[in-house]
Amino acid sequence: MNTTVSELELMQLVERGDRNAHKMIYSKYIRLLTALCGRYLVDDEDVKDVLQDSFMKIFDSIENFNYKGEGSLRAWMSRIVVNQSLDFLQRQGRMNFSPIDQLAEEVSDEPDTSEIPASVIYDLIKQLPDGYRAIFNLYVIEDKSHREIAQMLNIKESTSASQFHRAKNLLAQRIKEYLNNTTI
Repeated sequence: MNTTVSELELMQLVERGDRNAHKMIYSKYIRLLTALCGRYLVDDEDVKDVLQDSFMKIFDSIENFNYKGEGSLRAWMSRIVVNQSLDFLQRQGRMNFSPIDQLAEEVSDEPDTSEIPASVIYDLIKQLPDGYRAIFNLYVIEDKSHREIAQMLNIKESTSASQFHRAKNLLAQRIKEYLNNTTI
């Protein structure tokens, strides 16, 4: 499968009704979208289920997609995968947020992560509780504001901010534990 085809060419194939266009889109973006979905969901079977639902939604509505230049298809599909991942967590009742009395121990300074492999940081983020991980990813990786996150998750802006703070503290604690238990 040719994955070097541009988004414009892919959209032109979709518009012409080319039956291979969907396969080409899938082949070109499956790894990216799997990694994106994996930021929100830990279980591989959950990732597969959400990706299947995401691609069904993508292919059902791709004719309505408004191409705005290279990268717009990727961004549109990424937004669908993130939304499907968050919807999955909410439907499963896994988007729980800790009450204030369960606040993680305050970390006074952020640990130095320059010597820690990215894969370890990624694994530590994946170990965060679902709600923390979702808000952390939306804020840090997706660059969403707490207002946007609150709207997406139907929570208060202050809840988003406090959950992010807790996620950051818990992650910092785990990084410090890693540093204390590992010789780099």
